[in-house]
Amino acid sequence: MRFFVVGDVSVDLLFFVERIPEPGEEVPSRRALMKPGGAGATLAVQLSSLGHRVYLAGRVGQDPFAELALSRVRELGVDLRHLQEDPDHTTSSVLILLVPGGERAMVSAEGASRYLDPSLFKPRFLDQADAVVLSAYALVGGPSRSYAVEVLEAARKREMPIFADLGTGAVRAAGRELLRYLRGVTWLLMNQTELLVLAEASSLSQGVARLREEGFHHLVIKVGAMGSIVVTPEGEELIEPFPVEDIVDSTGSGDAYTAAFAHAILSGKSPLEAGRLANLAGALAATAIGAQGRLIRLEDLEVAVGQG
Repeated sequence: MRFFVVGDVSVDLLFFVERIPEPGEEVPSRRALMKPGGAGATLAVQLSSLGHRVYLAGRVGQDPFAELALSRVRELGVDLRHLQEDPDHTTSSVLILLVPGGERAMVSAEGASRYLDPSLFKPRFLDQADAVVLSAYALVGGPSRSYAVEVLEAARKREMPIFADLGTGAVRAAGRELLRYLRGVTWLLMNQTELLVLAEASSLSQGVARLREEGFHHLVIKVGAMGSIVVTPEGEELIEPFPVEDIVDSTGSGDAYTAAFAHAILSGKSPLEAGRLANLAGALAATAIGAQGRLIRLEDLEVAVGQG
């Protein structure tokens, strides 16, 4: 299959700390690393690792960070003909504070990713693809929003499957305005926090009901240690997680989930089967450091198939 992916390309600055510091406080870091990241790049890397042809639409600066941000993408053979270089803005970066157990806090510098130039997109680009995977960070604002909207409109006209993955930062920045741009997507994927904020709800059931009222009938809610909830017009089902040991970093787990889910749906799996495969992918991604540290391969997903 062929995927057209739209989203951020960035460098992640990871600091391993015992706890998140209070305002005005300094805490020591046990370790510090720089890794390739960004939702768009990570989605592209994981889809490519699963054997698909992937076209990545993103934007980087003309700086040393760009080489690192694109290192895994190039290694996996992602097609970069739609990648843009920005002469004025630096490559996007994210500061990530990691505490034992894999939980995190983040500070992001949007950089070049917000300046994805819509004038360079042509609807015929999608003739090369079977589906679109979009990170909602592209819809937060700036020229990248216009680029993402044009991609969504072109994909809808072609009746292509669209997988839209939210993101806590995107939801907090753009709120319910995202719903206006995302109407008509095939699948809307998010975590529990994103659902509650986006739907202005106090419970999962209320959040799902409100999104249904807005016309979104195919949803996935990632609920961490509880697994994920797949919502279709026929109903809702909680899919149990795959327990894995040695969780070290949850950065990129949601992107691995989305990539595996899109892979499974386009491979003819049912939504529940896709959710089961995606649960495993998200868990495995958390066993290595960095958003792109643990690649998900087809043989990994065979474990879920064998236990199904």
